[in-house]
Amino acid sequence: MKTHSLRFLFALGLAVPLALAAGPLQAAETHGHGHEPPVALTLDHGQKWTTDGPLRQAMGNLRQAVAQALPQAHAGSMTQAAYDALGRQAGRELTYIVENCKLEPKADAALHVILADVVEGADIVGGQGAGQPRAAGVVRLAEALNRYGAYFDHPGWQDIPVPSAS
Repeated sequence: MKTHSLRFLFALGLAVPLALAAGPLQAAETHGHGHEPPVALTLDHGQKWTTDGPLRQAMGNLRQAVAQALPQAHAGSMTQAAYDALGRQAGRELTYIVENCKLEPKADAALHVILADVVEGADIVGGQGAGQPRAAGVVRLAEALNRYGAYFDHPGWQDIPVPSAS
């Protein structure tokens, strides 16, 4: 998995819409200096954020893959090839979201908080976790997907049961 390319594409896909929505002054003030507080994950006036078809499709695909992988990862029986495949799929789904998902700016900003966790989980699953076990990346993905379900209106969404650490 080309992690740096994925991160660049993801960052570019996130930065451009936010910069355009924020306007030139705010975009200039928030340009990558690392001093900005993280965006808080909130509901839309007490309601879940609206989703679009591409987002529901990609997140549904990723949810299915993670739900299938999690029991194997937890049991220690997931192969390196399976971790690699899951990492590649996460990358494909993220790319699809960046290229096709069109949400209103506030919903988009909330989604970016969750997608940052998905990117981190995908990196760990893909073996880029700085000493973290790849199984921890599967758990990270499941937790991010469950957060997505808590904050975004995705009809029929079901959380992924995350086993406790043993």
